[in-house]
Parts: sequence; C-alpha cells; structure tokens
Amino acid sequence: MSNVKIYSLVACGGMLQGVAMSIFLFPHAVPSGGAGGLAVLLHYWFHFPLSFALWFVNFSMLVVAIKWLGNASTIGTMFSISITSLTMYILENTMTWQSPTGNVWLDLFFGSLLLGCGVGLLLRQNVSNGGMGVLALIIANHRNIPPGKPLLLLNGSIFILTASIIDWLIIIQAIVSQGLSTRVVDLIYNIRLPATTKPLSPALRKKR
Repeated sequence: MSNVKIYSLVACGGMLQGVAMSIFLFPHAVPSGGAGGLAVLLHYWFHFPLSFALWFVNFSMLVVAIKWLGNASTIGTMFSISITSLTMYILENTMTWQSPTGNVWLDLFFGSLLLGCGVGLLLRQNVSNGGMGVLALIIANHRNIPPGKPLLLLNGSIFILTASIIDWLIIIQAIVSQGLSTRVVDLIYNIRLPATTKPLSPALRKKR
C-alpha cells in the first residue's frame, strides 16, 4: 500500500476521533484521555475552543517527545492530531445541538465506539493519537517498564483533576469510556488483513 493510502487511513482515524470528541464526549465534559482532560480544563478555564485546546496540548507533548520519535511516526502523529483538531473545529462551528441522543450515557457509548475505531486505525499504521501515550512511552523507555502503568497514572491524575473542578461523575464516565474504547481499539488493531502494506516506522527509539 502506498503512503497515500496509509495517510488516508490516518486521516480517517483522525476524523473519527474528532467526531467522537466534539459530538459525543466533550459536550458532556467527558475526557477522551489525559490530553482530552487537559483540553476540557483549558476550555473550562479560558474558554479556548476545544479544537484548539486539544491541538495545543497534543502538539506541546509531541514537541517535548520529538527527540524520542522517528521521523515517519512524528509526521504521522502531527498529521493525525491536525486532522482531529480540524474536524472538531468544523463541527464546533456547524453543530446546532448539544447532545445527539439526548442521553449522556448513549452519547458516551457511541462516542467511545467511534473513538476506539479512530485510535485503532491510527495504531495499525504505527501512528500515535498523541496525548499522554507519548509521555508514557518515554517514561517506560527510561525506566524499562511497560507503558501501561505510567499511562494509567497520567490519565488517572488528569481525570481526578478534571472531575474535582467540574463534576465528580466525570471519573465514572471517563473510566467507562476508556474501557469501551480500548476494547474497540484491540478489536480494530488485531483484525487480520492481507499483508499488502508496510506501516510507518515504529514510534519509539531505544534508550542509549
């Protein structure tokens, strides 16, 4: 598969993320992850557009982590972050409703499914969706531990901060969303397809 097709899949993944966040999750202040939680807080405190807040948080983390990322993965991640934020910007300025279903838990369900599909598509191309995953990989590399624990601690800390400022119910909603979306990520990532493509190069460089 050519780079055009690979980046088309990355664009689809980024758009699915943007739809999930702007239509289903962020209207209820439900963070999609650690970066999403920081974006919600920036919007809450400073009234920044959510699309810009998410792009700013993700891009800042990527700049910090660029030393540890390969060129292809860095470009792919920047591309996916930009597509996600652009999708959110368009939807923010065209949506005329606050809740597609009128029920926060239904919105949470559909948003988590779409988010998982988007992240799964990105990971299949060895592209990060940005956020705390980049920092978790760096911590894991330096401490020689799996990235799951630092990712959980980073995201969990931001979920608690967001909930303490806005609404404690957010913690439960964020955990449910994470559980659903990660299940979908695993399903998408593990789908067996004919080996007709070579994804972008692996993301993290080894510590020296």
